[in-house]
Amino acid sequence: MKMVSIISRISSTLFPRVSMPAFTMASRSKATSVKPKTAIVMLNMGGPQTTDQVGGYLLRIMTDRDMIQLPVQSKLGPWIATRRTEEVKKKYNEIGGGSPILKWTNTQGRMLTEALDQMLPESAPHKHYVAFRYVPPFTEDAFQEIERDGVERAVIFSQYPQYSCATTGSSLNAIADFYRNREVPSSIKFSLIERWATHPLLAKVFAERIREKLEAFDSRVRNDVVILFTAHSLPLKAVSRGDTYPHEVAATVAATMSTLQVPNPHRLVWQSKVGPLPWLQPYTDDAIKAYVKQGRKHLILVPIAFVNEHIETLHELDIEYCDELAKEINKPGPKSVPWRTTNTASQISRLGTQTPIQHFQHYRQQSIQTH
Repeated sequence: MKMVSIISRISSTLFPRVSMPAFTMASRSKATSVKPKTAIVMLNMGGPQTTDQVGGYLLRIMTDRDMIQLPVQSKLGPWIATRRTEEVKKKYNEIGGGSPILKWTNTQGRMLTEALDQMLPESAPHKHYVAFRYVPPFTEDAFQEIERDGVERAVIFSQYPQYSCATTGSSLNAIADFYRNREVPSSIKFSLIERWATHPLLAKVFAERIREKLEAFDSRVRNDVVILFTAHSLPLKAVSRGDTYPHEVAATVAATMSTLQVPNPHRLVWQSKVGPLPWLQPYTDDAIKAYVKQGRKHLILVPIAFVNEHIETLHELDIEYCDELAKEINKPGPKSVPWRTTNTASQISRLGTQTPIQHFQHYRQQSIQTH
């Protein structure tokens, strides 16, 4: 019987896909005239909503020394950004003309605050604020709005499960820069959720999505499917400075496999390298080619460090690896099915709320102990 070879990936959006219009900055929080008591500040890199934003997006990335360090960065960074702009615009056009990350962050924020209002009425009303690093709404936009709203408490909630100086660290530095020449409001109690790499519900969600994907394979080959956990790579220079990101990504992989309890081989690989300097390896595309060369033709790509869809998943994984690379190595096209099950939505809603709830409980207990 003819064997069917599949390269596929699980969706990185930790909510079921829904059709909805793009959100504007003004509509990023729930529509209410009630003054919010608690702010949930959602930190992320962001992505251009339209191709007109690509140039500025790349410029901010290439000149951010927390994200990437280049010689003569003030000159080389803008040069690289300008040189890559047209190529990157083409990629965004291939995924619909822009990144859906703002839409998904607002969806996650709305679901999160609605659940928190019900589960933690003492800190309600809750309102989410999107704080992107490289595109609007920028970090400073979010904190200006927080101050205008007069909230009593602000929970800074990183949307990167694994901490890195290049991602969460860069956003925290942006907050520090915002308050460098202005008074930190004494009326607002700030706290921080900077990492949640080993949260049991995160592992459970990834495990269940992988299990569903494995069910799509013929039972005769199911246990031989290679699970490739893929994460955004990081320059080795950053790792040598002590960045904990690779260890935290590995911890998420270990927690997921422990929860999954399957005999399949698995490996952690790295994608999205930029520039000539050495980065974390093995690279995702090289690993795919190597496994196929060994005769391992059944693969699943798991974006283990992403919690929503953007260019690295929709283009790099789906188009460059699952489609173009599959054709290059003479494999059939991928079979990639997004999850829309009710169970997944319910579990992710719990994941989104449990981390802040545990955070609130921790600080409440500390407050009791100090009185």
